[in-house]
Amino acid sequence: MATSQGQTLSSPFTKAVVNSMRKLYPEALADKSFDNTGLLLEAPFHLAKRQRNSVLLTVDLTRAVADEAIERGDSIIVAYHPIIFRGLKSLTLGDPQQDTLLRLVQEGISVYSPHTAVDAVPGGMADWLCDVVTGPEAATHPSLSTTEKPPLPPRNVSDPPLHTRTTIYPNPSPPEGFETAGMGRLVTFQALQPLDSLIKRISSITQGVVGLPIAIPQGRNINDINISTVATCPGSGSSILMKSGQPVADLLLTGELSHHEALAAIERGSVVITLFHSNSERGYLDSVMRSRLQAAVEDEWDIVRAEWAGTTGTGDTVISGLLNDSSVAVDVSSEDRDPYQVIAL
Repeated sequence: MATSQGQTLSSPFTKAVVNSMRKLYPEALADKSFDNTGLLLEAPFHLAKRQRNSVLLTVDLTRAVADEAIERGDSIIVAYHPIIFRGLKSLTLGDPQQDTLLRLVQEGISVYSPHTAVDAVPGGMADWLCDVVTGPEAATHPSLSTTEKPPLPPRNVSDPPLHTRTTIYPNPSPPEGFETAGMGRLVTFQALQPLDSLIKRISSITQGVVGLPIAIPQGRNINDINISTVATCPGSGSSILMKSGQPVADLLLTGELSHHEALAAIERGSVVITLFHSNSERGYLDSVMRSRLQAAVEDEWDIVRAEWAGTTGTGDTVISGLLNDSSVAVDVSSEDRDPYQVIAL
C-alpha cells in the first residue's frame, strides 16, 4: 500500500504481529554476534489482495512451508530460523531460498525471525526443555515481578522432583522484566534422578522419532546411572554446554553435539542426549509459542486497528472491512520438519 506521499506500507496486521513478537521475545536478547533476527521480509500491503489475519509458525522456512502459507493466505510467517542469515548480493529466481522470498513478497506475506531471542527469554526454548525433564514451573508473565510467585500447593508423590533452575550464561543487560534471560539452563535436582526415567520424559517430545541418540560413559549402563544436574540448550549446544572442553552438567540435553565434544563429555563422566537440531525446537511452537502469540496479537491488533482508524478515511470499504475484522489466527505449520529421518534397517 502506498500513501499519498508515496511511502509503501506493510499490512497493519503484520505490524501487530511484529509488535507482539518483540514484546514476547525482545530482539535485544538475541545473540547478535552471529544471529540475524527481526523482520527479515516486509511485504507491501496490497489493498486489492488482502491476506487473512493469520500467522504461520515454523522452525524452518522451506519451499513447502511457503506453499502452505500462500495457500492459506497468511499475512506473515514467523520462522524461528532466519532464512536470511548472511548478506545477500542479489535476489534471483535461480536460488531456491531467494525464490521463496520473492514468491512470498509477491503474495504480500512478510517473514519475521526471532531465533536466539527465543532461546534466551525466560519461558523460552531452553526452559521448555527443562520443563520436559522436570515438569513445568509456575508460569510468570514478563511484565510481572519475578519475585512475586503464588504459594505452592502441598506436594504429592506425582509432583515433579524438587529442583532449582539457573541460567548458564546470563544476559549482561536484559530488558526490564526479563532479568533471568540468557543462554542455556541448568537444572539441579535435590535428589538423584534415574537416567532411564529422564529418558522416558524426554521421549515425549520426539514426535514420531523411533529412537534417541544417547552417549554414556564407556563401561556404564543406562539403568545404573543417576543424574544430579541437567543442562539444556536447543539447537546446537556445544558453545553453551561445554566450557573449555568440560561438560557443565551430568546430562547434556540438546539438538546436536559434535562427535569430539560428545566423546569429551562422556570421558568426563557425563551423558549426552541429542534430539536432532530442529526436533529440539519444534515442539515449543505448538506447546508454548502458539498460545502466547495468539493472546498477545489479539490485544495488539485492537491497538493497531484503533491507530489506523484514527488516520484512515472512512470511504475506503477495503480498509474499513480490514479494521472491522477482529479475528486472529495463529497456527503451526503442518509442512515443517527436520531434514533428517531415522530409517529402521
